[in-house]
Amino acid sequence: MANTHSPVGEHIEQATLLQGEFDPLTHTPVHLLELKDVAKHYGNIIALRDVTMVVDTGRVTCVLGDNGAGKSTLIKIIAGLHQHDAGTFSIMGAERKLNSPREALDAGIAAVYQDLAVVSLMPIWRNFFLGSEITKGWGPFKSMDVEKMKQVTKGELAAMGIDLRDVEQPIGQLSGGERQCVAIARAVHFGAKVLILDEPTAALGVKQSGVVLRYILQARDRGLGVIFITHNPHHAFPVGDRFLLLKRGKSIGYYDKKDITIDELTSQMAGGAELAELAHELEQAGGHPEVLAEVNAEVAEVSEAGASGKHSA
Repeated sequence: MANTHSPVGEHIEQATLLQGEFDPLTHTPVHLLELKDVAKHYGNIIALRDVTMVVDTGRVTCVLGDNGAGKSTLIKIIAGLHQHDAGTFSIMGAERKLNSPREALDAGIAAVYQDLAVVSLMPIWRNFFLGSEITKGWGPFKSMDVEKMKQVTKGELAAMGIDLRDVEQPIGQLSGGERQCVAIARAVHFGAKVLILDEPTAALGVKQSGVVLRYILQARDRGLGVIFITHNPHHAFPVGDRFLLLKRGKSIGYYDKKDITIDELTSQMAGGAELAELAHELEQAGGHPEVLAEVNAEVAEVSEAGASGKHSA
């Protein structure tokens, strides 16, 4: 299927997407985060190249791609684990190179990884404040303010729409979706402006995935800029405002939601153009008619999905 969409950036209306974030010096609108032509090399291996994307307040930017597409490298650059080698990375209009995850946190960027850093046997409230405990008293009389932490935990979870009966229960007793939601609420409480979610629905069933998607929308509605990393277009499309598609470290598409349908998104992920090219090469080479027939059938299926998406839009 031919790609009828305009190039990166041309179809995105910045005035619509920006939500009142201004450069404190010039008072002009700026993005929470902006990456322009960002690249990352590991020796001779090109992990990421020419990636451009923006993140704004109250918007969900979905980054889609299969294993090895470059999603993890992109996360590491934004979260301060690695530095980019080319291009520019700006936070609130100021060009930056983050040296550590602590610098990223100080800049308001919080990452929630798929393998959540929680202590399963500890209570929910203890995990919520792990490393950032509230204390009372002073000097040798200083101690943790347990009641305050329980109260704040319960209040923050309720504000995100998470109704847990008892914050004393071990976090390991929660479902995978609920643990993801506690991590999201924690990031919101500690002042995150940008929330990176690394494949939060990858290991979850349909019902629990729906729970996580609902809390992604809750975070968006509370004014965060959300980066949702996933390989599943059916999870991305309902909550996403923008979609960056990565393949082998390079952007193969960047769209505003109004410019693409779920079927077209799925078609791009399925590699319709590559399948068509493979069919052409097989035809030119001759032989293997059964393989050619199978590839042509797949090309037709992908093209039909894209076309039906256009007609139903």
